[in-house]
Amino acid sequence: MKSKSWDRLILLLKWLVAALFIFAGISKILNPDNFARDIDNYRLLPYLLVTLMAIILPWLEVLCGIFVIVGRWQKGAAFALLVLAFMFLIAISSAFARGLDITCGCFSMTIEGTKIGYTRLIEDIILFGLIILINIKELREGA
Repeated sequence: MKSKSWDRLILLLKWLVAALFIFAGISKILNPDNFARDIDNYRLLPYLLVTLMAIILPWLEVLCGIFVIVGRWQKGAAFALLVLAFMFLIAISSAFARGLDITCGCFSMTIEGTKIGYTRLIEDIILFGLIILINIKELREGA
C-alpha cells in the first residue's frame, strides 16, 4: 500500500474512532444514572469509584475524541483512547468469563443496551486493534 493511501486510511480510522468515542461519551453524559448502573453491574469497583468513573469516563472519552480529530495533543489523546479501550476490553472479558448477564454500558442511551457476549467482545478487540494502529502511526510520526 502506498504511503499516501495508508496515511488517508489511518486518518479516516482516527476520525471514525474519535467520533465513536465522542458519541459514546455524550450518550453517557446524558444518561449518568444508566451508565453508573452499567459500571456497577460489572462488580469490579466499590460504589464510590463507580460514581467517580461514571462522572469522569464520559468526559475523558469526549475530550480525547475531540483532541484526536482537532489534532491538539493528538498523541496523548490517542494513547488515552488506547488505555480506555484496553480497560473496556478487560472489563467486558471479565464479565463474559464470569457469565454475567449484563449490558456493556458502551452507549448508555437507553436502559436496554448491548448485552455482553461474543459479538461485543469481538467488536472491542477490533476497536482495540484499530487504536493500536493509530498509536503506531502517531509514534512513527513523532520519531
